[in-house]
Amino acid sequence: MALTITHPNAAGIDIGSAAHFVAVPPDRDDEPVREFPSFTVDLNAIADWLQACRVDTVAMEFTGVYWIPLFELLESRGFTVLLVNARHVKNVSGRKSDVLDCQWIQQLMTYGLLSGAFRPADQVCVLRSLWRQRGMLLRSQAREVQHMQRRSRR
Repeated sequence: MALTITHPNAAGIDIGSAAHFVAVPPDRDDEPVREFPSFTVDLNAIADWLQACRVDTVAMEFTGVYWIPLFELLESRGFTVLLVNARHVKNVSGRKSDVLDCQWIQQLMTYGLLSGAFRPADQVCVLRSLWRQRGMLLRSQAREVQHMQRRSRR
């Protein structure tokens, strides 16, 4: 059975805390794999480069929280962004580098072999963030009250 290309304009991104490795189809650039630092200016450079390479679909693994700023930026720029589970992507032996990882993600996405993880609507994400912040403040408040009570006893 031959594989069919379902996303010819797909890119793959291997997310890291300090740098992101991005692969585009080999015919789109003389350097189809690039490393970008993870600062805001570099995230914009990723989006600009992807647009210049005529990419419309991006597959990226979600690692920790490092994917969030890039995901939101790419989505706001009109890309279709799929979050893929790193464990599902890394089940191939012999791939040991970030460059090979992003190329593998790009290939799998090109052939439609990746499915995106569930991501709630933006309003739900905002609500969850507020709820977590509220919980953190309540825990912090309790700690501070206990600290003040201990100091007043001395």
